This record gives sequence, C-alpha cells and structure tokens, in this order.
Amino acid sequence: MASFLKKILLVAATISAPIFLVSCASTEKASSTTSPGLYADAAPLDLRISQWPYPYPLKEFKTSLQGQPASMMYMDVAALGKQKGVVVLFHGKNFSSDYWAPTIAGISKAGYRVIAPDQIGFGKSSKPEVAYHFDDLAANTQALLKSLNINQVSVIANSMGGMVGIRFSRLYPQTVQKLVLENPLGLEDYSKDIPPQQNDELLKLEMAQTEASYRRFLQSYFPNWQPNYEDFVEVYVRVQKSPDYLAYAKTSVLTYQMIAEKPVVNDLPQLKMPVLLVIGQKDRTVFGRRFAPPEAVKSLGNFSELGKKAQAAIPNAKLVPIENVGHVPHVEVPDQFVKAVVGFLNSKP
Repeated sequence: MASFLKKILLVAATISAPIFLVSCASTEKASSTTSPGLYADAAPLDLRISQWPYPYPLKEFKTSLQGQPASMMYMDVAALGKQKGVVVLFHGKNFSSDYWAPTIAGISKAGYRVIAPDQIGFGKSSKPEVAYHFDDLAANTQALLKSLNINQVSVIANSMGGMVGIRFSRLYPQTVQKLVLENPLGLEDYSKDIPPQQNDELLKLEMAQTEASYRRFLQSYFPNWQPNYEDFVEVYVRVQKSPDYLAYAKTSVLTYQMIAEKPVVNDLPQLKMPVLLVIGQKDRTVFGRRFAPPEAVKSLGNFSELGKKAQAAIPNAKLVPIENVGHVPHVEVPDQFVKAVVGFLNSKP
C-alpha cells in the first residue's frame, strides 16, 4: 500500500486539475477571497470524519454493501409539535448530511420528523472499497427506515442525491409519498458525451487536489460565495492531511463511476408521486465536464432548461425556479427553499 501511495503521489505532483472539476463542476473559476493554506495548521480528520461536528446527534445503522459490513450514520430529528409526516434527505456527492442543517430546522419546525443519513461511502458512514450502485444505496436507506418502523416518507434530494432519490422512488413507490428534486444530477445522460474513465487515472487526479483547487471547484457551485461555505473546504483539506486520504480518494473515484455508469433520466416518466423540482437558475454543473468534447459541453448543464424538460417528462411535477442561485439552493437561500418545500409537503396530493 505504501509503495502504491508513493507512486500515486509522484504522478500527482505533475497534475494540476482536481478530479471533481472532473466530476460535476463548471470550468469557470471564481476568485477566492481566502488565501490558500488557510487550514495548514488544522488537525487531520480520519476516514469517517469522526471529529467533525454535526448539527444534531448521530445514530448508527449497521448494514452491509456488496457483502461487506458497513455502518450508516444518520440524524433523526423529531417534529416540533404534532407530527405531520416523515422526510428523508439525500445529500450530494461532495457533501454530507450536515449541510442540511437549515433544512432540518425548517422542516422539523413545520411538523415533520427528519431522517438525514450519510450514505455508505460518504460523510461519517463506512467507505468500503466496492462497486457502488444507486440501487444498493436505495436499499440500505429502505432498510434503515424499516428498522425505524417508518413505512412512508417524503424525499428531498440534492445533486447526486437526486439520482439516489429518483432510484429510491422508482424502487419503493409505496414508500415515497412526495419527492423534491433540488438541482439533481441525472436530468441528462452524461454517458452520451463523457467518455469512460479509468479508476487509476481518476485517482491520480484526486490525489493532485489542493486546497486552492478544491475551493475553486466548490465556488463553481455557488454564484455568490459566502465565508460560511469555507466549512466545505475545511473538511476536505483536513481529510487530505490524514493517512486515510488514499482510502477516501478511492471511494470518491468509485462513487464517480456510479454516477457515470448509472443514468436515471429515463426513470423520470415512471415517477407517479407528486414531484417538486426546485432549480437554481444559475447552475451550470456538468458531471465529468473536463472529459467532454468542447462542442458537447455547450449543450450540457443548462439547469434552467433541464428543469423544464424534467417537469414535462414527470407526470405530476411542479417547477420552482430560483433566480441568481446555483447548485445548492437550500444552502444559498435556506428560508426560500424551506418555504417552497413546506408548502409542497403541506399540499394535498
């Protein structure tokens, strides 16, 4: 393992492009207001970011993935007042369930119990070195709900979580009462334009990541970068300082392949429950953008148009466009997002 890591690091030193400009982001680079090396003296975080604080207490669900034992960590936040229902949150690839903090607060205040898991391979959950599939993540989430004696939920899903949420809703339609898709990936089939990538090459790019390049990548998600978004940079950089980073990077590569190989756009017409599309209109996220031919990129990642197409494809869908907002509206305009979602959850089917 040590010799492999040394080889990877030597190759990585010659590469400047971060992998998840590979995965999702626009190539446009916003200027950073924070100097590189801000976290040079910060303590490392382990593979499961055990020292990183979450907004609510965590619980553990013991499960498995591809035959390997795994722990799925989750927050279970009670409704304030009389409970109207249960909501499950699906996070994006480059985030963990902690970024749902303002949504959890708003939804629970509105009378909904909230279950916010870190999917296997992300956040504080286990990160086995296996082939990842949306079906498996969905099945583990369903098993978690069954362990809690929860039979019906509404789903809120962002970015890659949108792909998991779509698959979950297709596999378990009897479980999902309503579905909220917030700037989901998968509204177009990336495999048509993005050539397949080898794991070794993706790993080299991941290992070449720097604090500055990762900040630029995240800035492409947020048209109006705010100081509190630095938390997303910090957690990544602190994991990178850990001996566990190689395992973390390998998992990132494997989950990249899940997105690349498992399109869900054809599932949209099969969604029978009410669906709310909340779409930040400045989002231009393209999965695997750097690998696409220049001409192909021009037609990809236009979320203002993708939202309209998705609404037309889904039998019972409502579209809420949010102007001047990018890939993560629930972080950028939390009050506006919660208002739209609560109105949808409270509405009659």
